[in-house]
Amino acid sequence: MMGPAHSLSGAAAWLGAGAAAAAAGYAMPWPVLVAGALICAGAALAPDLDHKAATISRAFGPVSRTLCEVVDKLSYAVYKATKKQGDPRRTGGHRTLTHTWLWAVMIGAGASAVAYAGGRWGVLAILFIHMVLAVEGLLWRAARVSSDILVWLLGATSAWMLAGILDQPGNGANWLFTEPGQEYLWLGLPIVLGALVHDIGDALTVSGCPILWPIPVGRKRWYPLGPPKAMRFRAGAWVEVKVLMPVFMLLGGIGGAAALGFI
Repeated sequence: MMGPAHSLSGAAAWLGAGAAAAAAGYAMPWPVLVAGALICAGAALAPDLDHKAATISRAFGPVSRTLCEVVDKLSYAVYKATKKQGDPRRTGGHRTLTHTWLWAVMIGAGASAVAYAGGRWGVLAILFIHMVLAVEGLLWRAARVSSDILVWLLGATSAWMLAGILDQPGNGANWLFTEPGQEYLWLGLPIVLGALVHDIGDALTVSGCPILWPIPVGRKRWYPLGPPKAMRFRAGAWVEVKVLMPVFMLLGGIGGAAALGFI
């Protein structure tokens, strides 16, 4: 999938999670629902850190471009070191390590650890990174014609405002994790969900996605999970733009309304 579809699917997934949480008796305060949807939209771009032409590689200028090159090389090294006899030869690391459930869990756990240990500045850093990515994904047309500095300023302003709102009593800093000192531990959840939704979206495309790694399937450790080949499509194809993106918007609207108790 392309960046806009990934971001829309991430936002819709968190809004759907909000509806499920409300039904289970853990209703999200509206700031958690909004902030989580934006974080999840941004996190749904992050697995493409292994691809130098992806949206995320442009998001933070030279820093993100360099990081993408490093992650690509790391992913390729892990692929070569762990592949089985049935896995094909590769020349790069795209759609390997960062497109697995294990990576999603690790990156989400790392974000929660940063929020826990870093206090307010850790929370602001997580929000800033994901607000910038959300702008790049959800407002991609405007982001493409704007300067990077304007996008970063919008991300920083959004992060500061959201942190201020969430800090208010009852607005969700301690949603789900209620013990003293556990504020913002939930920030890792939309990041895990966004990464997994990205992987599922890529699994629908022609190449599939090795979501299950390191669990082997037959003679392959990097098994490209996906539907039957006849049901797959190429990234950016009409089915993604004309069908899936409108469906994501509709499902997100329904999920948000249910999460807030309107339906």
